[in-house]
Order: sequence, then structure tokens, then C-alpha cells
Amino acid sequence: VFDPSRVSYEALLHLYWRNVDPLTSNRQFCDRGRQYRTAILAHDDAQIAAAEASKSALEATGRFDRSIVTEIVKIGRFTPAEDYHQDYYQKNPIRYRYYRRGCGRDARLKVLWGEEAAGGEKGSH
Repeated sequence: VFDPSRVSYEALLHLYWRNVDPLTSNRQFCDRGRQYRTAILAHDDAQIAAAEASKSALEATGRFDRSIVTEIVKIGRFTPAEDYHQDYYQKNPIRYRYYRRGCGRDARLKVLWGEEAAGGEKGSH
């Protein structure tokens, strides 16, 4: 749950980018399908503007050789994932580490983000 009294929306966006591959459509790492596309869900026009500014600033760095495909959309009806998906890395740490390594998540994030890549068990989900 996003709490702006604990972290700014801009800081959340900064962390978000470093946890995803924003260059790949309809997939993340070894998970494939439209449900795995990257997207920023915004609650209002201010969040949409902040997300678009963040995306534009990132593109302007020239860091990537392709365009960012991450969608920015106003949130509509939202259905939380099933309970077994919530905090999966804590409930199933061995399986999660195996999945994460097997899918090449950390390696791909390192290629994209270098030292800025989010890594480790926590904060990278």
C-alpha cells in the first residue's frame, strides 16, 4: 500500500524503474504474457504527470538503445493477486530464490541498471 507520508511518489517511481525491464513488451524475465507487461498505475492526473515526467527523464538519459514500453495508465478496477502470491518471497524463500536466479532477473537488471539495479531479497519484488 502506497503511503505518501513514508515515501514520495517520485522516490517510488525511481525504485520501480530499477526493478523492471522497461524495454520488453508483454513479459518480465522468464514470465510471458500480457499480464506480465510493465505498467505504472496512477490514481490521478498528478501521478500520471509525475510518471510521464519520470519516464521522459529516463529516456532522455540515453541509457537504453530502445524505447521504454512501460505503460502509464489511470487505475481502474483493481483485483489483488491471490493470497499465495502475497509476500511469496517470505513464504517460499527457497523457491523464490530458485525462480529469481533461474529467470535471470538479477542478471538482466544488472545489464539494464548497473550499480543502480535493485537487488537482493527485499525491495526487489
